[in-house]
Amino acid sequence: MLAAGTAIIVAFCFVALFAPWLAPHPAIEPFGENYLGSSPEHLLGTNDNGSDIFSRLIWGSRTTFTVVVCATTIVLAIGLAVGLTAGLRGGFVDTAAMRVVDVFLGLPILPLLIFVATLAGRSLTVSILMIGLFTWPQTARVVRSQTLTLRQRGFISSARGFGAGPWYVIRRHLVPSLGPVIAANLVFVAGLSVAIEAGLAFLGLGDPMAVSWGAEISRAVGNPQILIDQLWLRWLVPAGLALTLAVVGFTLVGVALEPQFNPRTNRAR
Repeated sequence: MLAAGTAIIVAFCFVALFAPWLAPHPAIEPFGENYLGSSPEHLLGTNDNGSDIFSRLIWGSRTTFTVVVCATTIVLAIGLAVGLTAGLRGGFVDTAAMRVVDVFLGLPILPLLIFVATLAGRSLTVSILMIGLFTWPQTARVVRSQTLTLRQRGFISSARGFGAGPWYVIRRHLVPSLGPVIAANLVFVAGLSVAIEAGLAFLGLGDPMAVSWGAEISRAVGNPQILIDQLWLRWLVPAGLALTLAVVGFTLVGVALEPQFNPRTNRAR
Protein backbone atom coordinates (compact mmCIF):
# COMPACT_ATOMS: atom_id res chain seq x y z
CA MET A 1 0.00 0.00 0.00
CA LEU A 2 2.81 2.39 0.84
CA ALA A 3 4.54 1.83 -2.51
CA ALA A 4 1.33 2.15 -4.52
CA GLY A 5 0.16 5.24 -2.65
CA THR A 6 3.57 6.91 -2.90
CA ALA A 7 3.71 6.24 -6.64
CA ILE A 8 0.28 7.83 -7.13
CA ILE A 9 1.18 10.89 -5.04
CA VAL A 10 4.53 11.35 -6.82
CA ALA A 11 2.83 11.13 -10.22
CA PHE A 12 0.17 13.59 -9.06
CA CYS A 13 2.79 16.07 -7.81
CA PHE A 14 4.83 15.69 -11.01
CA VAL A 15 1.84 16.49 -13.21
CA ALA A 16 0.85 19.45 -11.03
CA LEU A 17 4.33 20.98 -10.91
CA PHE A 18 5.05 20.54 -14.63
CA ALA A 19 1.54 21.29 -15.92
CA PRO A 20 2.68 24.20 -18.16
CA TRP A 21 5.00 21.84 -20.04
CA LEU A 22 2.80 18.74 -20.00
CA ALA A 23 -0.46 20.39 -21.10
CA PRO A 24 -0.62 20.75 -24.89
CA HIS A 25 -2.94 23.78 -24.70
CA PRO A 26 -3.76 26.55 -22.20
CA ALA A 27 -6.53 25.74 -19.77
CA ILE A 28 -9.10 28.42 -20.59
CA GLU A 29 -8.46 29.75 -24.07
CA PRO A 30 -10.55 27.84 -26.66
CA PHE A 31 -8.63 26.23 -29.50
CA GLY A 32 -11.17 24.34 -31.56
CA GLU A 33 -14.78 23.67 -32.28
CA ASN A 34 -17.15 22.59 -29.56
CA TYR A 35 -17.51 18.89 -28.78
CA LEU A 36 -14.73 17.68 -31.05
CA GLY A 37 -13.90 13.99 -30.73
CA SER A 38 -10.56 12.46 -29.80
CA SER A 39 -7.69 13.26 -32.17
CA PRO A 40 -3.89 13.60 -32.05
CA GLU A 41 -4.35 17.34 -31.40
CA HIS A 42 -7.05 16.86 -28.76
CA LEU A 43 -6.57 13.52 -27.01
CA LEU A 44 -9.88 13.73 -25.16
CA GLY A 45 -11.62 16.11 -27.52
CA THR A 46 -12.98 19.52 -26.61
CA ASN A 47 -15.72 20.66 -24.26
CA ASP A 48 -18.70 22.96 -24.70
CA ASN A 49 -16.57 26.07 -25.34
CA GLY A 50 -13.85 24.45 -27.46
CA SER A 51 -11.23 24.07 -24.72
CA ASP A 52 -9.04 20.99 -24.76
CA ILE A 53 -10.33 18.53 -22.13
CA PHE A 54 -6.98 16.79 -21.64
CA SER A 55 -5.22 20.10 -20.98
CA ARG A 56 -7.86 21.14 -18.45
CA LEU A 57 -7.43 17.79 -16.72
CA ILE A 58 -3.71 18.46 -16.33
CA TRP A 59 -4.20 22.04 -15.19
CA GLY A 60 -6.79 20.86 -12.68
CA SER A 61 -4.11 18.88 -10.86
CA ARG A 62 -2.29 22.14 -10.14
CA THR A 63 -5.34 23.63 -8.43
CA THR A 64 -5.75 20.51 -6.31
CA PHE A 65 -2.03 20.49 -5.48
CA THR A 66 -2.22 24.12 -4.35
CA VAL A 67 -5.17 23.36 -2.08
CA VAL A 68 -3.43 20.33 -0.57
CA VAL A 69 -0.18 22.16 0.20
CA CYS A 70 -1.78 25.32 1.60
CA ALA A 71 -4.54 23.59 3.57
CA THR A 72 -2.19 21.05 5.19
CA THR A 73 0.19 23.89 6.09
CA ILE A 74 -2.62 25.68 7.93
CA VAL A 75 -3.67 22.44 9.63
CA LEU A 76 -0.08 21.73 10.68
CA ALA A 77 0.45 25.23 12.10
CA ILE A 78 -2.78 25.35 14.11
CA GLY A 79 -2.70 21.69 15.15
CA LEU A 80 0.89 21.90 16.39
CA ALA A 81 0.34 25.17 18.23
CA VAL A 82 -2.82 24.00 20.02
CA GLY A 83 -1.69 20.42 20.66
CA LEU A 84 1.78 21.29 21.98
CA THR A 85 0.49 24.13 24.16
CA ALA A 86 -2.25 21.97 25.66
CA GLY A 87 0.03 18.99 26.22
CA LEU A 88 2.89 20.94 27.79
CA ARG A 89 0.95 23.40 29.93
CA GLY A 90 -1.77 21.05 31.15
CA GLY A 91 -4.32 22.18 33.70
CA PHE A 92 -6.78 24.86 32.70
CA VAL A 93 -5.04 25.54 29.36
CA ASP A 94 -5.30 21.88 28.39
CA THR A 95 -8.96 21.66 29.42
CA ALA A 96 -9.95 24.86 27.59
CA ALA A 97 -8.07 23.88 24.42
CA MET A 98 -9.63 20.43 24.33
CA ARG A 99 -13.13 21.84 24.81
CA VAL A 100 -12.54 24.06 21.76
CA VAL A 101 -11.32 21.01 19.85
CA ASP A 102 -14.41 19.07 20.89
CA VAL A 103 -16.65 21.88 19.64
CA PHE A 104 -14.94 21.87 16.24
CA LEU A 105 -15.05 18.07 16.03
CA GLY A 106 -18.78 18.13 16.76
CA LEU A 107 -19.54 20.57 13.95
CA PRO A 108 -20.93 19.18 10.66
CA ILE A 109 -18.04 20.14 8.40
CA LEU A 110 -19.59 19.92 4.94
CA PRO A 111 -22.81 21.88 5.67
CA LEU A 112 -20.78 24.47 7.55
CA LEU A 113 -18.33 24.77 4.66
CA ILE A 114 -21.19 25.26 2.23
CA PHE A 115 -22.75 27.91 4.47
CA VAL A 116 -19.50 29.85 4.95
CA ALA A 117 -18.57 29.59 1.26
CA THR A 118 -21.97 30.97 0.29
CA LEU A 119 -21.49 33.98 2.57
CA ALA A 120 -17.76 34.59 1.98
CA GLY A 121 -17.85 34.31 -1.80
CA ARG A 122 -16.38 31.93 -4.31
CA SER A 123 -12.58 31.94 -4.42
CA LEU A 124 -9.75 29.45 -4.08
CA THR A 125 -8.35 31.36 -1.10
CA VAL A 126 -11.64 31.06 0.79
CA SER A 127 -11.78 27.33 0.05
CA ILE A 128 -8.23 26.82 1.34
CA LEU A 129 -8.84 28.83 4.50
CA MET A 130 -12.08 27.00 5.26
CA ILE A 131 -10.52 23.57 4.76
CA GLY A 132 -7.58 24.48 6.98
CA LEU A 133 -9.64 26.13 9.72
CA PHE A 134 -12.16 23.30 9.99
CA THR A 135 -9.88 20.24 9.75
CA TRP A 136 -7.14 21.05 12.29
CA PRO A 137 -8.79 19.63 15.47
CA GLN A 138 -7.92 16.00 14.71
CA THR A 139 -4.24 16.90 14.30
CA ALA A 140 -4.33 18.96 17.51
CA ARG A 141 -5.80 16.05 19.46
CA VAL A 142 -3.18 13.61 18.16
CA VAL A 143 -0.34 16.04 18.95
CA ARG A 144 -1.71 16.74 22.42
CA SER A 145 -2.07 13.05 23.33
CA GLN A 146 1.46 12.27 22.16
CA THR A 147 2.85 15.32 23.97
CA LEU A 148 1.25 14.17 27.23
CA THR A 149 3.07 10.86 26.82
CA LEU A 150 6.40 12.33 25.78
CA ARG A 151 6.62 14.93 28.53
CA GLN A 152 6.81 12.11 31.09
CA ARG A 153 9.82 10.54 29.37
CA GLY A 154 13.25 10.71 30.94
CA PHE A 155 14.95 12.76 28.23
CA ILE A 156 12.30 15.50 28.51
CA SER A 157 12.62 15.59 32.29
CA SER A 158 16.42 15.69 31.99
CA ALA A 159 16.28 18.56 29.50
CA ARG A 160 14.00 20.52 31.81
CA GLY A 161 16.21 19.70 34.77
CA PHE A 162 19.20 21.22 32.97
CA GLY A 163 17.26 24.43 32.43
CA ALA A 164 15.88 23.92 28.92
CA GLY A 165 12.99 26.26 28.13
CA PRO A 166 9.70 25.27 26.49
CA TRP A 167 10.79 26.37 23.00
CA TYR A 168 14.00 24.36 23.23
CA VAL A 169 12.12 21.26 24.37
CA ILE A 170 9.60 21.65 21.56
CA ARG A 171 12.18 22.28 18.86
CA ARG A 172 14.83 19.80 19.94
CA HIS A 173 12.80 16.92 21.40
CA LEU A 174 9.05 17.07 20.86
CA VAL A 175 8.81 17.98 17.16
CA PRO A 176 11.31 15.29 16.02
CA SER A 177 9.53 12.69 18.14
CA LEU A 178 6.11 13.75 16.89
CA GLY A 179 7.20 13.96 13.25
CA PRO A 180 6.14 10.47 12.10
CA VAL A 181 2.75 10.67 13.83
CA ILE A 182 2.09 14.12 12.39
CA ALA A 183 3.13 12.97 8.91
CA ALA A 184 0.72 10.04 8.99
CA ASN A 185 -2.11 12.30 10.16
CA LEU A 186 -1.39 14.99 7.56
CA VAL A 187 -1.59 12.44 4.76
CA PHE A 188 -5.21 11.79 5.72
CA VAL A 189 -5.79 15.56 5.91
CA ALA A 190 -4.37 15.93 2.39
CA GLY A 191 -6.76 13.32 1.02
CA LEU A 192 -9.65 14.98 2.83
CA SER A 193 -8.63 18.36 1.38
CA VAL A 194 -8.74 16.94 -2.15
CA ALA A 195 -12.25 15.60 -1.59
CA ILE A 196 -13.57 18.77 0.10
CA GLU A 197 -12.18 21.08 -2.60
CA ALA A 198 -13.70 18.91 -5.33
CA GLY A 199 -17.03 18.86 -3.47
CA LEU A 200 -17.13 22.64 -3.12
CA ALA A 201 -16.21 23.09 -6.79
CA PHE A 202 -18.85 20.56 -7.82
CA LEU A 203 -21.49 22.50 -5.89
CA GLY A 204 -20.41 25.71 -7.61
CA LEU A 205 -18.82 27.19 -4.46
CA GLY A 206 -15.23 27.13 -5.70
CA ASP A 207 -13.34 29.75 -7.67
CA PRO A 208 -15.24 30.20 -10.97
CA MET A 209 -11.98 31.10 -12.75
CA ALA A 210 -9.98 28.15 -11.43
CA VAL A 211 -9.70 24.91 -13.40
CA SER A 212 -10.31 21.99 -11.07
CA TRP A 213 -11.47 18.40 -11.29
CA GLY A 214 -14.59 19.06 -9.23
CA ALA A 215 -15.59 21.96 -11.48
CA GLU A 216 -15.05 19.81 -14.56
CA ILE A 217 -17.26 17.07 -13.14
CA SER A 218 -19.96 19.60 -12.29
CA ARG A 219 -19.76 21.18 -15.73
CA ALA A 220 -19.91 17.81 -17.47
CA VAL A 221 -22.84 16.52 -15.41
CA GLY A 222 -24.81 19.71 -16.03
CA ASN A 223 -24.25 19.65 -19.79
CA PRO A 224 -27.35 18.49 -21.70
CA GLN A 225 -25.21 16.84 -24.40
CA ILE A 226 -23.10 14.74 -22.05
CA LEU A 227 -24.66 11.48 -23.27
CA ILE A 228 -24.29 12.28 -26.97
CA ASP A 229 -21.43 10.70 -28.91
CA GLN A 230 -19.87 9.28 -25.71
CA LEU A 231 -18.93 12.75 -24.49
CA TRP A 232 -19.26 11.54 -20.90
CA LEU A 233 -16.50 8.99 -21.53
CA ARG A 234 -14.05 11.70 -22.61
CA TRP A 235 -15.12 14.52 -20.30
CA LEU A 236 -16.69 13.14 -17.12
CA VAL A 237 -14.83 9.86 -16.54
CA PRO A 238 -11.21 11.18 -16.74
CA ALA A 239 -11.86 13.92 -14.17
CA GLY A 240 -13.60 11.46 -11.87
CA LEU A 241 -10.76 8.94 -12.20
CA ALA A 242 -8.11 11.61 -11.52
CA LEU A 243 -9.94 12.75 -8.39
CA THR A 244 -10.44 9.18 -7.19
CA LEU A 245 -6.80 8.23 -7.76
CA ALA A 246 -5.55 11.27 -5.84
CA VAL A 247 -7.75 10.47 -2.82
CA VAL A 248 -6.87 6.76 -2.98
CA GLY A 249 -3.14 7.58 -3.15
CA PHE A 250 -3.22 9.67 0.02
CA THR A 251 -5.45 7.12 1.74
CA LEU A 252 -3.12 4.22 0.92
CA VAL A 253 -0.11 6.07 2.31
CA GLY A 254 -2.01 7.07 5.45
CA VAL A 255 -3.29 3.54 6.08
CA ALA A 256 0.21 2.12 5.53
CA LEU A 257 1.90 4.62 7.86
CA GLU A 258 -0.59 4.60 10.72
CA PRO A 259 0.26 1.11 12.07
CA GLN A 260 3.94 2.08 12.16
CA PHE A 261 3.46 5.19 14.29
CA ASN A 262 0.16 4.75 16.12
CA PRO A 263 0.84 3.89 19.78
CA ARG A 264 -2.53 2.11 20.10
CA THR A 265 -1.57 -0.23 17.28
CA ASN A 266 1.79 -0.94 18.86
CA ARG A 267 0.16 -1.73 22.22
CA ALA A 268 -2.35 -4.04 20.51
CA ARG A 269 0.52 -5.91 18.88
